[in-house]
Amino acid sequence: MTTEFNELLDAGDHAGVQIWIIGTRDQLIHQINEFYVRRIATDRSRFTPLIPAPFGRDKYMTMLIR
Repeated sequence: MTTEFNELLDAGDHAGVQIWIIGTRDQLIHQINEFYVRRIATDRSRFTPLIPAPFGRDKYMTMLIR
């Protein structure tokens, strides 16, 4: 990852636990729904918006902050 990308990530001590999910857009949407149904995430708003993954073609990523 680039330095600029790393600077955008706020991973300080005050941040909660982060779960990164990487895959196709359909895989991410399915996984977000599964986490919500299994109550791993109490609200879909706990996920960051889907963004293109910097290291894979047709791959996206999101992050669950708990």
